[in-house]
Amino acid sequence: MTYIHTVDPQMLVQKAAEELKKQKLVQPTDWSQFVKTGHHQARRPDQDDWWFHRSAAVLRSVAKLGPIGTQKLRTKFGGRKRRGHKPERFYKASGSIIRVILQQLETSGLIKSAQKGVHKGRILTPKGMSFLDKIAIGIAKQQKE
Repeated sequence: MTYIHTVDPQMLVQKAAEELKKQKLVQPTDWSQFVKTGHHQARRPDQDDWWFHRSAAVLRSVAKLGPIGTQKLRTKFGGRKRRGHKPERFYKASGSIIRVILQQLETSGLIKSAQKGVHKGRILTPKGMSFLDKIAIGIAKQQKE
């Protein structure tokens, strides 16, 4: 049984981001301190370790939605842009950020490319599943106390 569906998603992403940072499974790129996370954002992220949080969120999404690619993740992490007098409109998130994070997670062995029927994209490896399950079990034990 996977525990990632039973615990609070925000706590799971936060703890997974800390573990990714501690184990150095993903590293922010040189340009990550200057970029916005999407066309819908006004400014770059305020947090210094936003790369690890986005990586953990992408990892959880891959685990939950199962073969998934860059375009679906761009839609998931996109948002509404305020355009002055014109009505708000939805814009997708940055594809480059998501693509590099997927490549880094694949290099660290947490996800892999796969095809399930007509769907192709990234799925979780057993190493990635145990990584998320250990964190989720720790959160579940913490909540019971």
